[in-house]
Amino acid sequence: MTPKDMMVVDANADAMGIPRTSLMENAGRCLANRIIQNKNPCKVAIYAGNGGNGGDGFVATRYLLNNGFEVDLYFLSDPVLINSEETRLNWEVLEKISKGTSPLKIEVIKDSSYLSPTDSEVIVDALLGTGVHGNLKEPISSAVDIINQSEGFKIAVDVPTGVDPDSGMVTDKAVHADVTVTFHKVKVGLNMASVEYVGSIEVCDIGIPKEAELFTGPGDILRIEDRDSISHKGQNGRVLIIGGNREYSGAPALAALSSLAFGVDIAQVACPQEVSSVIKSYSPDLIVTSLSHDFLNPNDTDELVKLSKNFDSVVIGCGIGRKDETSLAVNDLAVEIEKPIVIDADALKLIGPGVLPRRNQETVITPHPGEFIAFSGQKVPQDLESQINVVRDVSTESGTTVLLKGKVDIIAQNDKVKLNSTGNPGMTVGGTGDCLAGVIGALMAQGHSGFESAFLGAYINGIAGDLAEKEFGYNFKATDLLKYIPKVFMDDYFDI
Repeated sequence: MTPKDMMVVDANADAMGIPRTSLMENAGRCLANRIIQNKNPCKVAIYAGNGGNGGDGFVATRYLLNNGFEVDLYFLSDPVLINSEETRLNWEVLEKISKGTSPLKIEVIKDSSYLSPTDSEVIVDALLGTGVHGNLKEPISSAVDIINQSEGFKIAVDVPTGVDPDSGMVTDKAVHADVTVTFHKVKVGLNMASVEYVGSIEVCDIGIPKEAELFTGPGDILRIEDRDSISHKGQNGRVLIIGGNREYSGAPALAALSSLAFGVDIAQVACPQEVSSVIKSYSPDLIVTSLSHDFLNPNDTDELVKLSKNFDSVVIGCGIGRKDETSLAVNDLAVEIEKPIVIDADALKLIGPGVLPRRNQETVITPHPGEFIAFSGQKVPQDLESQINVVRDVSTESGTTVLLKGKVDIIAQNDKVKLNSTGNPGMTVGGTGDCLAGVIGALMAQGHSGFESAFLGAYINGIAGDLAEKEFGYNFKATDLLKYIPKVFMDDYFDI
């Protein structure tokens, strides 16, 4: 698990009703119990920073005091710089405790000159944990030296200070822990770090349910990077949508408009000649390229493959129709386009067996149950567990990420599975699936993996539908949903 994954899970657990204060309480208690169960009451030095790692140390302090331990707490920051509410609350509790008779000594260290060696039997590193970036700054750098020079038993909280939680590398210096107590799951860097830094690794269960990882939630929005303030045109993604026919000119337009609503810079529609002017009329934001005929056919393949090289991702299938010539073209494009592809709608009924595994790029398919049967030949079972197993099998066999749309969306890429429960019955209206395809294409264009794009797209599209339902009830249109896609990212919608 990466630090970003842990941030996501924390936020998702909070959204499920398990507040971060509870998770911090469980982490601090678990840390304290590791000491209490292995040591008789003695003096413990806790070196704490101003983030969540320090908050875990603050909680542990209370439990240690209650069990007869003497605690010297060294806070290497300024209280005004504490950057989380749960850490602040636990700091304020310790300030009150320190005015009583408990054997607690608190020192606020703003300058390394105020640090001195400790003779404590146990030393706890609650300084940075997963918050390390590059070289350590003072006074934390000097605190790491003092921790390493001390003779006490050293316990690191989550990740030893100075160890990169993603790579396990040490850029500057790091705490040499005897034990690393990490929470929920082992951070990926711990498995790659030298044992001289991490010592033995112990995992504490802090009460996060598996559903906080399995289901999408507001924390997953943290996976999407903020737009670069100095970005230029095209840097935020270019999506090509190939689709449309006489009956369904709106489908590719909705996919393109949803990509733009998500935040890509360019969404271009390549469509049959007969409907190109109609699609242009939907919005001046759309760039439209006319194909050679009134339906997609093999004569267009070479030109579309060439065109795709200018884009970061491609969406194929929205309103594309099911003519025999279109089937030939879709199968050719699926093999020859060398960019991440989303395959949706009629295209799923046209792809021949064995075509997609030959692709060397990421591929996402987005079937509803009927399209799933047409694509895979397998019916969708009734119970959720069986559905998950079938979707996972089809993903492995087809070499794709599969997003099976339903009351609970199932997203699988080989053995990886995510579920999404956002959305509502109003989304049975035509066009919402095209919006989903466009959002997934946008995510892939911005560099997300197929799997991540699929489950994030399902979540975002579903939230947009839920926002539309609040305004219109179930009687909303796909064009109503479009305007809510940007609102998913507004600060006043999610407090994460």
